[in-house]
Amino acid sequence: MLLAIIRLAIFINCSVQVFKKEVRCVSMKNQFPYIITKVESKAKKAIYGYNLIEKGDGVLVGISGGKDSFALLDVLVSLRKSLPVKFRIEACHVVANDMPYKADEDFMKNYCQQNKVNLHFREIEVEYDESKRQPACFICSWKRRKELFKLARELKCEKVALGHHLDDAIETLMLNMIHHSSISSIPPMLSMFDGDIKIIRPLILVLNSELKKYSEFKGFLSEIEVCRYNDETHRESVRQLIYQTTKLNRAARENIFRSMGNILSDYIVPTLEKKKNLPDDEYREVV
Repeated sequence: MLLAIIRLAIFINCSVQVFKKEVRCVSMKNQFPYIITKVESKAKKAIYGYNLIEKGDGVLVGISGGKDSFALLDVLVSLRKSLPVKFRIEACHVVANDMPYKADEDFMKNYCQQNKVNLHFREIEVEYDESKRQPACFICSWKRRKELFKLARELKCEKVALGHHLDDAIETLMLNMIHHSSISSIPPMLSMFDGDIKIIRPLILVLNSELKKYSEFKGFLSEIEVCRYNDETHRESVRQLIYQTTKLNRAARENIFRSMGNILSDYIVPTLEKKKNLPDDEYREVV
């Protein structure tokens, strides 16, 4: 009798585990096609709403080797088939020889070959001096972009596409407010060199959490070696600050982003201007 009860208990436990596994599989199958549709839909909304890509554009996609840039390239490859405007895609990975960072170049080559995207490699020397106060990320990022701009001119690409997402935008906004007393961020499109080249960010409406799910489903790999200077910025602290706001409102991230396009000028503190012939500590309002 006891043996029969033990066998029944084992059978029930096994059945429960199999059921849970099947439920998880069904859940994953339902979730990921949805996330692909969601990310592509948000990218389309940004492209149309901010007029990021026009007919005949050459778009140079900067690939760092992380999930964001791979997702950006993948989304543009997919939309190249469905958008009514026809555009050309080029891709570039800039290698910083003197920085502790390594991406999976073989994966890049295979992906671009399979999807008929021309892939270009460029090399730079960052020449970072630790004794100076400028962050390594700032110097490296700027030198990478200079190389992208140079290649964009060579390839006659009007647009340089970067993989920044909504979280990047609101983190930059918060950092600039806290450290530079300015309300500024990374816009969906930024004109450079008198309009000869425009930086575009088609993923600007997509959440970081959505890109993680998208990249997980697509099998996009992370960097082989992450740069050690990544942790030197204040972004992680700001991420925690933004996370706290989501406890007040689940839509806090989206609301902070939308607030940048909903500035009520009559309710903003005006600039202070020094009044002539008065001590430096006396000011007047300029409305």
